[in-house]
Amino acid sequence: MEALKILENAPALNWEYDEEADVLYISVGKPRPAVGADIGEGVVVRYDEKKREVVGITILGFRARALQSISGKQDK
Repeated sequence: MEALKILENAPALNWEYDEEADVLYISVGKPRPAVGADIGEGVVVRYDEKKREVVGITILGFRARALQSISGKQDK
């Protein structure tokens, strides 16, 4: 299987957080149409099928995850 290119000659990362839905969208360069692949646990990798490169990632439940991670580290 051919590997996907990730961050090769990548422009700046762009992000947008939807507070109401608690979803973080991260794009490599400007957001563009892509195919999403659910890789589990609320993480979706977005990639350009023609160029075979990752163009973004979507994280569902971002705030909840961050708060849980921070709380867990403080307890240790």
